[in-house]
Amino acid sequence: MRRHILIVRGGKFAAALVLVLSYVLSSPAQARRTSDDTQTSSVISSEQRTARHFESLRKSPPQLLAFLLAMPKGGDLHNHLSGAIYAESYIQWASDNGLCINTTTMALLPPPKTGCDPKSGQPMASTALANSMLYGQMIDAWSMRNWQLSGQSGHDHFFDTFGKFGPATWNQTGKMLAEAVARAARGHVLYLELMLTPDGTPTGVVSSQIGDKVGWDGNPESTLNKLKSNGIDSAAVTGIKNLQDAEIVKNGLLKCGAAEADPGCLVTVRYIAQVSRGAKLQQVFAQMVTGFALANDPNSKVVGLNLVQAEDGLSSMTNFSVQMQMLQYLRPLYPRAHVSLHAGELAPGVVPPDGLTFHIRDSVMTARAERIGHGVDIMHEREPFELLKEMARRNVMVEICLSSNDLILGVAGAQHPLATYMQYGVPVALATDDEGVSRSEISREFLKAAEDQGLGYIQMKTMTRKSLQYAFIAGGSLWSDAHKFMPVTQCTQDIALMKLTSNGCRQYLDGSEKAKLQWKLEEEFSEFERQW
Repeated sequence: MRRHILIVRGGKFAAALVLVLSYVLSSPAQARRTSDDTQTSSVISSEQRTARHFESLRKSPPQLLAFLLAMPKGGDLHNHLSGAIYAESYIQWASDNGLCINTTTMALLPPPKTGCDPKSGQPMASTALANSMLYGQMIDAWSMRNWQLSGQSGHDHFFDTFGKFGPATWNQTGKMLAEAVARAARGHVLYLELMLTPDGTPTGVVSSQIGDKVGWDGNPESTLNKLKSNGIDSAAVTGIKNLQDAEIVKNGLLKCGAAEADPGCLVTVRYIAQVSRGAKLQQVFAQMVTGFALANDPNSKVVGLNLVQAEDGLSSMTNFSVQMQMLQYLRPLYPRAHVSLHAGELAPGVVPPDGLTFHIRDSVMTARAERIGHGVDIMHEREPFELLKEMARRNVMVEICLSSNDLILGVAGAQHPLATYMQYGVPVALATDDEGVSRSEISREFLKAAEDQGLGYIQMKTMTRKSLQYAFIAGGSLWSDAHKFMPVTQCTQDIALMKLTSNGCRQYLDGSEKAKLQWKLEEEFSEFERQW
């Protein structure tokens, strides 16, 4: 920021001061403009002072983390609910539900009719609560803690964890929500989009079961018609009920509505229906149809869908193009639904060179994804610079997950494309991905951005604002220009004063969930920056 300094020498100072004061006081309009300019200058200087304080802490990571713990974070847009839970919680829930643990593989098992059998290496999971060695082994097996000692690559160890702790997630969605939002609130997150399978039941995923019944004939139109005639709508009904039931449990655990309510109650939550890209094609298509139906329903808190599971898996690689064509066909049929796609969560050596050349491009150009998760291999794509420019033109956001990119792919520091995305004007935002498995949380992702990527405070503040700008939540934006953060006309004066005073702005915020969250974020930044 340029600073213009007026230097007045000697006795000319008093004369100059009188001249300035007489001019200001003689013109009420000029006085109001001067007051407004002073207010704006104060806001800018608060931001700059905060940025300078941030830079002064770079040599002290503990102090820098304390700063970032208190910094407003906006939204976490890439968060897998099952991967967000810490292993310690899963151990407790497995114990509560009488599950068995295979002490060789560290995988949970439902108890057979004869019960868990310690003699065959399958004691009750509750054994771990009195056995610190087993307890630690389960944490290491179910997370990236000490993964270097596992004998596996980071990639394989990461993806193997889900199959091991999976049974602990059964019928626990409400508890999982409570943990996720409580942690988000402690990290000053206002908004969460959580990926999950809405229509999962104790007997299987409803949409997948209907998909298996119908099959996949290679024609999306005829397959969709057969799904409809075989009751695919029931999967969406199940999904809505499951989420409502889970939120009731979450609200009870956090005491929402009571005086002692957990701050997590104030975190706004929306859901992304996940589609298992490694499943059979008929299951993938049926899950897509259900996700689109839920996200298209104005009464549903599901706002979009995403493809999950390892992008380099056999089925994922083999069927990628077909899955993009499925999305291309379904998107126009569900105009309210949003799409964010895992794409480019790959690195050289994970797949052959040709496998790095098309996932982001096809996700953007064919499936018309509005956001991309990870996007690590962007510079290996065909015509990468043209693709970057196209993503910037379309405002396709990239959800940046630094910890998981490092742990799973070994991509960090200068090898990470974050700086390239920013250079080309592609919107980006930091996200946690699987904070429980990674043993991380949102503030540590910001710390990694500062240490590993060299980002400064204003850059991270910009990313935080953009996390809400590109969130899949209803309503118009607070910003008429999201690049320069120029407010809509109704709220120009209110933003300048950082005080909600006009009826026009109040009415605008009342009509937009997104703008209301964005206003709250600006209030939090204003309060946060005043400290420095």
